[in-house]
Amino acid sequence: MSPRSASVNEELRRRSRERLLQATVELVSERGYEATTLADIADRAGSARGLVSYYFPGKRQLLQSAVHRLMHLTLEAALEREPRSEDGRERLARAIDAILGLAVEQPKLMRTHMAGILQAEGFVQCPEQQRLASLLRDTVDRYGVRDVDADYPLLRALLMGAVFAVLLPGAPMPRARLRAELFQRYGLDWELGVPPDDGPPGGTPTGPAQSSSLSSLSSSKSSK
Repeated sequence: MSPRSASVNEELRRRSRERLLQATVELVSERGYEATTLADIADRAGSARGLVSYYFPGKRQLLQSAVHRLMHLTLEAALEREPRSEDGRERLARAIDAILGLAVEQPKLMRTHMAGILQAEGFVQCPEQQRLASLLRDTVDRYGVRDVDADYPLLRALLMGAVFAVLLPGAPMPRARLRAELFQRYGLDWELGVPPDDGPPGGTPTGPAQSSSLSSLSSSKSSK
């Protein structure tokens, strides 16, 4: 039997890593972070225990990579769903809805993820985080801002703040209210993206915000 080619080995490593990431999402969602061990993750993924340590320095880093992968896949699916749109405003609306939706649908997982980011290690610079960042940067670029390098970190910070507000124990903010605030800031119509069934919160503007801090930047929005 001839040895496997480098490309075949690379594909096997990619699949093995992705199985571990998917197993992490499943187990932490089911059991919580503390009750999930690296051995549990390896068993669920059908991998050897040593592979977990080979790919990831620890459980916290593994979890962050797993959630970044989930966020990337969720965002990508939202942006590419039919009817597919190249309009920058529609794509930004879909991005906001995708991230807020993930916080609502996966509260245990996302709360654990946010807690890890706020600890000393902060962001894990992994391939999954880089793919997520690239997709968010592209979304900001298509929206039509003048300075992507300045406005991408702002969008990321606003989304993180909104996720934190949704997940705040004992005093969570309604998703619709947070959506309305973000849509107003970016001058997005409420009907874009996937609006909640119950409509906008009472008293909240539903059209483009004339006072939006980015309205002057978005007057020449492109739809690449």
